[in-house]
Amino acid sequence: MSTGSKRRDIGTLLGVPLAILVLLAAQRLEGGALRTLLQPTAALVVFGGTFAAILVSYPWRLIGATGRAVLHAVNEPPEPDTMLVSRLAEFGSLARRKGLNALEAQVGGIVEPFLRQALELATDGFHANDVRRLLETDNRTREHQDEEPADLLEAAAGYAPTLGILGAVLGLIHVMENLAEPGQLGSGIAVAFVSTVYGVGAANLIFLPLATKVRARARASALGREVIIEAVSAIQHNTHPRLMEQQLGAFLRRRLDERGREVAA
Repeated sequence: MSTGSKRRDIGTLLGVPLAILVLLAAQRLEGGALRTLLQPTAALVVFGGTFAAILVSYPWRLIGATGRAVLHAVNEPPEPDTMLVSRLAEFGSLARRKGLNALEAQVGGIVEPFLRQALELATDGFHANDVRRLLETDNRTREHQDEEPADLLEAAAGYAPTLGILGAVLGLIHVMENLAEPGQLGSGIAVAFVSTVYGVGAANLIFLPLATKVRARARASALGREVIIEAVSAIQHNTHPRLMEQQLGAFLRRRLDERGREVAA
């Protein structure tokens, strides 16, 4: 949760272009012409049709949020969880030495909305159980909202291959209309199936990987908020900072193990 400049996630930035280059290289190694894969009509059917289906399925607000989530996914997480634990332990140490009111001066310099909200609730004198309940509800809501773009991208991954098949069928219809010219059948069929390449390629090389990235980022953000909730609760119960740091570290490891088992299942 650093306030510094954002660094780019090199894996995400290189992954999608690399996948496209692999396809182009495979086409070239097989002796095919690269221009065969450049079919505006096929692109219109697959990508235009997918976008149209998304417009029907989801509100414009979510489409815009998905664009922002994809752009955010190319940034590295701003602060590792271990650094977050250490930072929260510092807040706990300050509160134990000088009281909860000492945290009020720190709130103004915090840019993370959830952490700022949590500390404000704690310093305003609300009961620890009420603060935890409110923050947990807010966290669940935020996690659901953060994962909605992943659902949209997964839906796009479902539409694209089907539209690729549709584009291939349309292309074959055009080929059938020109059976009187046998010399053009081979190239016409090749062009028709480019739509399938676009649809399957876009689903498996673009939409699904981005959906996985966005969902992982949403769950990582939710886990960071869970750590904040545990820290604020410990601060309100006047837990010793060293004990609090150990408890947060153990909580973090347990939650990572639980999520790892969920993924494996």
